[in-house]
Amino acid sequence: MASRTDIQALKWILHHEWGADEQVDWTAVEANLSTPLPADYRDFMAVYGGGCIDDLIVLPPLPTGNGWQGSITGHADGFRELWTTEGGVPGVELGADRVLPWGSGCSANELGWLMTGPNPEKWPVVVWRRHDNPHWALFDCGMAEFLRRLMTAEFDECPLSDLSLWGRVGTFVHHAEQERRFHAGLDPMTGEPDPYAGMFD
Repeated sequence: MASRTDIQALKWILHHEWGADEQVDWTAVEANLSTPLPADYRDFMAVYGGGCIDDLIVLPPLPTGNGWQGSITGHADGFRELWTTEGGVPGVELGADRVLPWGSGCSANELGWLMTGPNPEKWPVVVWRRHDNPHWALFDCGMAEFLRRLMTAEFDECPLSDLSLWGRVGTFVHHAEQERRFHAGLDPMTGEPDPYAGMFD
């Protein structure tokens, strides 16, 4: 499933110029979540960190302290509540305690893992799509491969209920860089002057 070669393949298409090593304390993360996380996600945090690929947020594992974006721990309860209220992936009998989020956005899509067992390298991706029926879908790949296949249109159909990244490589910007741009009066994602800067402070 997930592997370190997946992050290398993702790096070929998704530039990490605006990424930053999140410098995660993985021992603290594992203690907080009661599980290790997949290698491709840990590598993503070292190369890109938490941030956005256009409108898709990739969550860091723990709160970063600046409040600029969420975290896996901060999104977990809401993600699990969706699993409970929407019934989960059809045919999957695992409970809400077996799902964990890693991403959010693109017109209200929620992305995570289905924790099928103790080995995180075997966890598939699960996605909640607001505008699709059924809402939940399962993808037999890891997080980095999912992102690459989304942006290169290598699924049979778009796995999200939003086409903004389907067959198109977005731009990644780390959350700290987004915050810096925002306070400088720039658009957090493009870095261009924001004509609305300061109007809503």
